[in-house]
Parts: sequence; structure tokens; C-alpha cells
Amino acid sequence: MTTHDIDNINVSAFDPMPSPEEIHARLPLTASAASLVMHGREILRNILDRRDPRLFVVVGPCSIHDPVAGLDYAQRLKALADAVGETLYLVMRVYFEKPRTTTGWKGYINDPDMDDSFRVDQGMHKAREFLLQLAELGMPTGTEALDPIAPQYLGDLMSWTAIGARTTESQTHREISSGLSTPVGFKNGTNGDVGIAVNAILSASRPHSFLGINGQGRTSIVRTRGNRYGHLVLRGGDGRPNYDTVSVQMAEQALRKAGLPSNIVADCSHANSYKKHDLQPLVMADAVNQVRLGNKSLVGMMIESNIVAGNQAIPDDLSQLKYGCSVTDACVDWETTEKMIRDAAALLRTVLPERIG
Repeated sequence: MTTHDIDNINVSAFDPMPSPEEIHARLPLTASAASLVMHGREILRNILDRRDPRLFVVVGPCSIHDPVAGLDYAQRLKALADAVGETLYLVMRVYFEKPRTTTGWKGYINDPDMDDSFRVDQGMHKAREFLLQLAELGMPTGTEALDPIAPQYLGDLMSWTAIGARTTESQTHREISSGLSTPVGFKNGTNGDVGIAVNAILSASRPHSFLGINGQGRTSIVRTRGNRYGHLVLRGGDGRPNYDTVSVQMAEQALRKAGLPSNIVADCSHANSYKKHDLQPLVMADAVNQVRLGNKSLVGMMIESNIVAGNQAIPDDLSQLKYGCSVTDACVDWETTEKMIRDAAALLRTVLPERIG
């Protein structure tokens, strides 16, 4: 009997993947891109440390599937970011990986051609290329850390990271977060449990050692220092919202009890909007009003937004895809997005400076 008789019996192939260093060499980080990323991280850390009174807003498509439409969206968002920059710091949501409850398209990195060919090597290259375009444009980005290897390929281009509701309880993702160079938002569990996210923030703030890869793609023992910029993202759960005043205050108490800063982001989508994209403006308006009435724990918001409202199924003929429309969760359209953000900026302009100190 050989090893092949008992090992990897359900694996059909091991296809080679370029190392992070090889991808970086093909698409190197420019000085202007590095400056943009570092500046974005510094601003977000200052907001979380209450040295910057602004709120940050992570806004953009549920997932990226068309880099042309993605760049179009980013150019619009950059103009809006410049207009509201004194009050709100905008970070573009750039999600390349999609966790699936059962099956479905797994995202731009895993299947860039959207045909189940799973050319991850090409997907990683194209994802980095897209992020470089946004950095050169001057648009900071945030993403969800799903695959534990991906940050070695793309992490130098990210200013903010989320850990999703399905993975906040995962020890692997808590360990990864402890070594990430960005602030990290941990979402409450899919059942609405905030305690899961609080424990994740605590865990990620500590040093860890775990298996990973280095820049050469070699399996390594990764040793981290811990990340003290973990924060809580309220996204609702079990079909119920948790962005209301009572829920926010209970989340504050849970953070304080754990000895953590009261830093909370309200996700306007998912269960907070009952998965109805057109309710997102109401969620944001409520969160903005809480800040106007004196809440000091809400430091940011998340919006699922695209050029065109709603979502679409992926057709067999990809030429039939509707431009600028999500292929995953439904999004608000650009006009609604702009109104949401401009309205929030107008309402908060004179309120936010009072939150410092």
C-alpha cells in the first residue's frame, strides 16, 4: 500500500499557484499607492482612538465581478469622498471573496471568469491589479478576510478589513486578524450574538502563532504581535436588526465589560435592513440620528451600494450581464448612495467635533 492509497483520496489535482512575491513583482506597490494605504490606515486608527472626530463609511458593491464597472464606481466615489471629507471618511468596499451558505459563485479571486473554471492564479493577479488602480486613484479600500492566504497577496493595498459573521467565531480568522496591518471590524454572529465578536476582538488583540505562508509561498510559523484596532460591526442576526438605540447600548456594555473601547460600526445591510436593499437609507438615518443625539460609540457605517439598484443572477451568456448591478446581495443604486452620504454629512457637520475629548 502506498501513501496515494490513503491520502488525498478526494483531491483531483494540485495546480501551481504563484507565490505572493511573484504576484507582487508583476504588480509592484508604487510609492503613491503605499502612501494612500498608509494614510488611510492612520486616519482609521485616529477615528478609533478619537483623535479624528469623523465617521468612516465603508461603501461599495457587495462583491466585485466587473473591474470596469468597479473602476467607474470608484471614480464616482472618489469625487463624493472629496466633497464630504471634512465630516465622513469614505472607504470603498472591495470584496473579492464570497462565503457561501451552500453553493454559488465564490467571488472574483476564486472564479474570475464566472464559469466554474476557478483560475485562482488569474483571479489573484486581477484583484491586485484592480486594487492598484484604486490606490492610484486615491481611493482607500476595505475587504473581508476570508481565505487565510489571500492577505499575503493583497494586504499591502488594504486600509480596512472585515471578518464576516460566518467566520468571526473561527480561531483561524482571529489569529489572522492579530497579524493584519489594518484595523479590523468583527461582525456579530449570524444569530445576532455580539459576544462572539467581542471574544474575537479580544483574541485578535493578543499575540498568536499559527501555520501560514510567507512571501515566497513557503509554509511558515506565523508569529504575530496582536492587533489593538479590532472593533465591533453590528449587522443584525436571525432576521432581526440590532442597530437601534437599545441594541447599541447593550453592545457598548458588552465591550466595556470586556475592557474594550466602545467602537461600533453599524452595517446598514444584511439583517439590519431585513436583506431589503431599499431599507438601507432608513438604517443609516437612524444611526446618524443616534450620533446627533449624543451617541459616541458609533464610529462608522457600512453600505452595500452599486451603480444600479438590486441584483441579478449570473446568466450563461455573460454578455447579458447588466452593467453595474450586483451578482450577489442586492445594493442601493448610485443616486441613493450619494443622497445617503451627503445627507449624513450635512446633518453631522456641526455635531462631530464635539465627540473629541
